[in-house]
Amino acid sequence: MVASVKTDTRSGKRMTTNTKLLLIDDDATLIKALRIYLSRAGYDVHAATNGAEGLRAFYDQHPDLIVLDVMMPQMDGWETCIRIRDLSTVPIIILTAKGQETDRVKGLRLGADDYVAKPFSLKELEARIEAVLRRAQRYESEEEQVLYMTDDIVIDSDRWEVRRNGQRLDLTPTELRLLFYLAKNAGRILSHRQILREVWGPDYVENADYTKLFIWRLRQKIEEDPGEPQYILTERGIGYRMVPAEQFRT
Repeated sequence: MVASVKTDTRSGKRMTTNTKLLLIDDDATLIKALRIYLSRAGYDVHAATNGAEGLRAFYDQHPDLIVLDVMMPQMDGWETCIRIRDLSTVPIIILTAKGQETDRVKGLRLGADDYVAKPFSLKELEARIEAVLRRAQRYESEEEQVLYMTDDIVIDSDRWEVRRNGQRLDLTPTELRLLFYLAKNAGRILSHRQILREVWGPDYVENADYTKLFIWRLRQKIEEDPGEPQYILTERGIGYRMVPAEQFRT
């Protein structure tokens, strides 16, 4: 479970409680600056200078969130992201070169939760870290614990899990939040902006790529044939709609 995020009532600044970050980047100057800044913000900060070292630190430290650079020696960020995702759903923020849209898309497809383009401000990265950590906190549903159930799929917000044919699926916290929101609103057409505002937050409402890529990721995991989805349908020019569960029950 990700450590909690709270607000300092005197300064109004959001503070963390024992949240452990792992920074993986070969830029020693950047690592030093991030260590100082994020430590002052209340995080427990650890660092590695390449992907191989980062994997060892991941095993040893069990971080709550990873900030991962793409261009590194020995093992680049792509390979590191793949290996971490094979083992864990820990939130990952990818650092990409400014303007490299293909890198951002690739990072999100490989399982990253967010990206930040270099060069970036320390305040911007801190805000992204806070946003991802908020999304990683357990989903609070005021309605029934099982949001969606068919013969094949069970979406359970109380257990914070999704099962397909009885097997628990490995979904990242952001994937879970997105699927919970779709399931809670099954049958309704949801626009990109509605989804982004609810799942990612108001700062993300212009980033339709997030919904497209995360819907793609969900389909790879819950659909029998992701190319011909039965559960999550595209409403062209608008957004997405999840088919009501009762249509699949026999």
